[in-house]
Amino acid sequence: MSDAVDLVVRGAELLATVDGDRTEIPGGWVAVDGGLVVGVGGPGTEPAARVNVDASGCLVTPGLVNTHHHIYQNLTRAYLPALGGNLFHWLKTLYPKWARLDEEAVYLSTWVGLAELALGGCTTTSDHLYVHPRGGGDLLAAEISAARDIGFRFHPTRGSMSLSEKDGGLPPDSVVQDDDTILAQSEEAVRRHHDPSHGAMVRIALAPCSPFSVTAELMSRTAELAERLDVRLHTHLAEDTDEDAFCLEMFGRRPIEHFEDVGWGSSRSWVAHCVQPNPEEISRLGGWGTGVAHCPSSNMILGTGLAPVRDLRAAGVPVGLGCDGSSSADSASMWTEARNAMLSGRLRGFYDGSRSLLTARDALEMATRGGAGCLGREGEIGELSPGAVGDVAVWRLDGPAFAGALSDPIEAWLRCGPLGADTTIVAGEILVQGGRFLHPGLESRLREHRVVAERMQR
Repeated sequence: MSDAVDLVVRGAELLATVDGDRTEIPGGWVAVDGGLVVGVGGPGTEPAARVNVDASGCLVTPGLVNTHHHIYQNLTRAYLPALGGNLFHWLKTLYPKWARLDEEAVYLSTWVGLAELALGGCTTTSDHLYVHPRGGGDLLAAEISAARDIGFRFHPTRGSMSLSEKDGGLPPDSVVQDDDTILAQSEEAVRRHHDPSHGAMVRIALAPCSPFSVTAELMSRTAELAERLDVRLHTHLAEDTDEDAFCLEMFGRRPIEHFEDVGWGSSRSWVAHCVQPNPEEISRLGGWGTGVAHCPSSNMILGTGLAPVRDLRAAGVPVGLGCDGSSSADSASMWTEARNAMLSGRLRGFYDGSRSLLTARDALEMATRGGAGCLGREGEIGELSPGAVGDVAVWRLDGPAFAGALSDPIEAWLRCGPLGADTTIVAGEILVQGGRFLHPGLESRLREHRVVAERMQR
């Protein structure tokens, strides 16, 4: 690295690489060139750079990875009539509102949602867009356009619903499609947008919504299509006891049995929530290598339970973190999800008698490496090592909230706060600096978003 590289983050209080050896470097630096990490090291060995980011007094981590989201739901955030009930009540209240989605609504909600995620140190996000109203336009292309305009690493999923109320499902007819349309549009989305190359900014996955909103045939045919196209699979699974009852009545088997029967039990799949698996089902998930997007804030808000995160990880399940939709979790902050994962995991340890105490490092690992495992990008995202993408988060550890927190920067990072990122870097480009989103269009986008949100909530 004799010539100047594009960017160096230097002088960190602690650089937590979260690499295969979980290397931590006091006073460390990370260098990015051509969008990829080209080196990490200790004080005094930094290369020359065209852009230098001073991380004095800061914790530096890989950019956080959000493995489950419904970004469009920030248009109905904290919508009062949907609050106070269980998951099914919440969904049935909001489906008619989401039936009003169009390309403008999806573009604006995605743009604003990605800005919010970037402010929280997130650099890669998936999105489960499963509502495709008739006449709404190409919603997947609209959200990909927003991600490209901002420069955010994006894993949108072509979601779907095919089982309406008249067929025994939850969603109204206006937001479901037939299986052939869904599969044809899914294949077209992969053809147009999916980039399998190393360091890709956009990758597509296929994502029928849930056992109570799609047919078994669609699940099976989608798994076959994903195999042929070599893309990943995503869905909700084992989120709620109501889901158990629904699957037993509709399919004669529990959700994870149904998941296996339709061909999804593989390392190609990752699922959201997985709050209610029994020990035998946890073992099967681990054997398949199926990932889990743990969404602690949503699980607590909707009262679905405390996910068995310790047991899932012990079984070999890749466990990442997810903000979930803004209408259930309301705050799209990956720092908040990491903190709630730590706290709810400790609470679960008390209730199940294991006394297992999740640490801040466990939560950081789930928010980075675990997310990479869910998205099939191990060694590429979620760590700072040569050849990985140049996605970095810098976290200040000063001010009144951190007074006295001197012994461990990682524990301080998650125990003190709340905290947003000071600097967020994607592919070597700075999106957030000094805690401020740098794109000049934020205020105008927020005004436009409010107009659309008011229209949708009416």
